[in-house]
Amino acid sequence: MVGSSDATRPHSWRPGTSPTLLALHGTGGDERSLLPLAERIAPDAAVLAPRGTVREGDLNRHFRRHAEGVLDAENLYAQTDALADFLRSFGADHGVVPGEVIAVGFSNGANIATSLLARHRDLIRAAILIGAMPIPLEVPLAAEALAGLPVAIVNGDVDELVSPADTAALHSLLADAGATVTVLDHRGGHEIPETRLDDLAAFITTSKEPLR
Repeated sequence: MVGSSDATRPHSWRPGTSPTLLALHGTGGDERSLLPLAERIAPDAAVLAPRGTVREGDLNRHFRRHAEGVLDAENLYAQTDALADFLRSFGADHGVVPGEVIAVGFSNGANIATSLLARHRDLIRAAILIGAMPIPLEVPLAAEALAGLPVAIVNGDVDELVSPADTAALHSLLADAGATVTVLDHRGGHEIPETRLDDLAAFITTSKEPLR
């Protein structure tokens, strides 16, 4: 159902089991875009899907960019903090426990999910980053800042927006900060690959296990 408790940020909320999936759409999407994915990979999980608050023409985004692949760093930082505030506020009202959230983002949503890991690690238990690129950081990540955090990067071999070098750089960014990173590549482009959905469901299941 579409929630209305936060008038400043339209969102969809599906009650369910913990951890909660935080579903972050890509450019041009909305709060409903990733619900089919969430249903497929975690049918019993609670799902919170906020709509991005930035507009690029007629398209929803989670933060601004200067051009294709050129992110507006200052806006990214501000929008990440605003998203974290929304998650904390919503969680307090709906029983979403900080640190019991799995971020699932596609493209622009994956990039703000990465920023959320970097700036608000306490909120996130694990992350699935689909069509993701390395992001600018306001403060470099310390060596153990993401220690033990499971992350799956799901990028296509022929992605027209994210190169193999981008995937490698994102892997290094996260792994160097202590995250446990799994790369699930596929033969497609900038898309959510059907061929990796079973792997993502398994990743979600594993991510529910107690962290060591």
